[in-house]
Amino acid sequence: MAPLRSASATSAGGIVVRIEGDRPSLVAGLRRRDGDRHGGTWTLPKGTPKPGETVEETAIREVEEETGLEVQILAPLPSIEYTFVQGGTRIHKTVHYFLMEPVGGDLDRHDHEFERVRWIRFEDAPSLLTFDTERALVETAAAALRTTDDPGSQPELRTGATTG
Repeated sequence: MAPLRSASATSAGGIVVRIEGDRPSLVAGLRRRDGDRHGGTWTLPKGTPKPGETVEETAIREVEEETGLEVQILAPLPSIEYTFVQGGTRIHKTVHYFLMEPVGGDLDRHDHEFERVRWIRFEDAPSLLTFDTERALVETAAAALRTTDDPGSQPELRTGATTG
């Protein structure tokens, strides 16, 4: 057996959050790929940079394309790293994530990369999201949204947004 080649890849995306009452929700999408034996994966929106884009620009563009929402970045979140094999190459991927809020748009305008896009409660994310790394990231985002002793240290979200 020939040894695997190695490569690296970078993507960027976001956790889009809205507050209804006092409960935050986030956007997740169902992605189906050819040969998918598990009925698809529920995941956070993310994608690959175009030449010359910053990770922030990529995150905004990809989230807007994949969800149909217009978004703005509130704060950076930790990056996720993982490795997978594709076409005889072992790829080490880093995904840069940002906490975001919707400022317009509609989930019905999502692109073809997701079969379905919907708002979910943060407490439902562990049972819906497919990947452990994304479930952990959602928990990190939830912690960033919780009340702290210093209100100025949290991202400020508009309450009552009904976008999407």
